Amino acid sequence: MALADSNFLILRLLTLVSLYISCADKAFSIRIPDRASTTPRELSDQSLKTAVFALGSFWRSEAVFGCLNGVVRTTSGYAGGSKINPEYRSLGDHAESVKVEYDPKEINFRQLLEVFWSSHDPRQVFGQGPDVGNQYRSIIFTNGTEEGRLATMSKEREQTRSRSSIVTTQIQQLESFYPAEHDHQKFELKRHPLLLQLIGNLPEEELEMSTMAAKLNGYAAELCPHRIQKQIDAKINGIIRRGWPVLTDV
Repeated sequence: MALADSNFLILRLLTLVSLYISCADKAFSIRIPDRASTTPRELSDQSLKTAVFALGSFWRSEAVFGCLNGVVRTTSGYAGGSKINPEYRSLGDHAESVKVEYDPKEINFRQLLEVFWSSHDPRQVFGQGPDVGNQYRSIIFTNGTEEGRLATMSKEREQTRSRSSIVTTQIQQLESFYPAEHDHQKFELKRHPLLLQLIGNLPEEELEMSTMAAKLNGYAAELCPHRIQKQIDAKINGIIRRGWPVLTDV
């Protein structure tokens, strides 16, 4: 969706919310839900797999993976270092990372690797764009020999695409993943309070576990695949037409 169209949608939504606040006539009021069901009930944690990647700022990394079909939860955090209980202002030798919990029946590790490679520059040493430093280095974390084999093969393929520069991505066995502070979870979504309102102003713990919030985090950053971005646009357009902003699924 073009930026102008995106801004137009936001303006229309803001107009609806203003009507809700200012209109005394209940016939014109808009209902904002207290809660929205945002996590697939049929899935259990036992059926999910987990992947962890570092590819620059975890604000953007979480948004990149959150919008993919089959991804159930995303969490910004720290991995790859030795410091116990790292914090944003004191993360030691860890890298900013994202944990991706996914349904292997809908998406697999190979596909996640493709998104990883296409979403950052693995040839930049210790940084991504303007973010420079050890915490922004590129890493694929693995949970076993099969993931290690797939990661190595994918790195070799990536290297063949450029003979003039070296792919700096590291491949490491995952030791520990430390979730980042609440302020860093679903960061892009939190910059759009209206979207938070449309899913019921979830408390922090529910927001961090929410599949819908993960997807809307990618949508807010305009990092969803084009087809998914258009699907969410259509959902929001439907809300605008009905004047009934209850977003129960995306």
